Amino acid sequence: MSSLYQRVAGGSLERLSALNDGVFAIVLTLLVLDLHVPAEKVIHRQRPLWSGDALSSESELWHLLGEVAPNLLTYLMSFLTLGMFYVGSQTLFNHLRGSDRNFTWLHLTFLLCVSLLPFTTALLAQFMTFRIAVAVYWVNLLALGLLLLAGVKYARRAGLLDTERTPGFQRAFERRIVIPQVLYAAAFALCVVNTYVSIALVVLLQLNSAIAPNIRPLNRF
Repeated sequence: MSSLYQRVAGGSLERLSALNDGVFAIVLTLLVLDLHVPAEKVIHRQRPLWSGDALSSESELWHLLGEVAPNLLTYLMSFLTLGMFYVGSQTLFNHLRGSDRNFTWLHLTFLLCVSLLPFTTALLAQFMTFRIAVAVYWVNLLALGLLLLAGVKYARRAGLLDTERTPGFQRAFERRIVIPQVLYAAAFALCVVNTYVSIALVVLLQLNSAIAPNIRPLNRF
């Protein structure tokens, strides 16, 4: 009976795909909740903050918006991260014949790392000049890539991958994961020199992946 359960458990690819969409939607929403004007810094004013006269000058508002810049930058970076991995997971699902218990748990672990992204994003925004914060964010990014890579490899071994639909899909999919991950590792390694340079390079790499220009060698990652 136990082996029968193992064979039939986690076999619904449609339900797993729906869960994937739901988790990504929730995490994308959670990311934007960290974007807010630091109103507590002007709470001492007599007038309510929602009134037009709560700040004494335009320059004060620009100053407050400047303090939100790290959150905005990390939000953009994480939005691009989630966008890329959502497209990757969706592409993988489109090339699967079905699912099984092991693949389901593997993808649930992937979604666990997806759900951790708001925390690592907030940590990076709060401590952008700290290498540990950059390293924690990179580990999150690395785990996402490795788990997605493990998913396609397992799907091929378990006969879940529809290789007839797109010949060479696995090789192209793996290359699309491995090359960016190597470049991300190199970019994050630059945090030893300057964390801002490291983060800026990661954003540029992600923008390249999102835009996917038809220019060699930029179209390789």
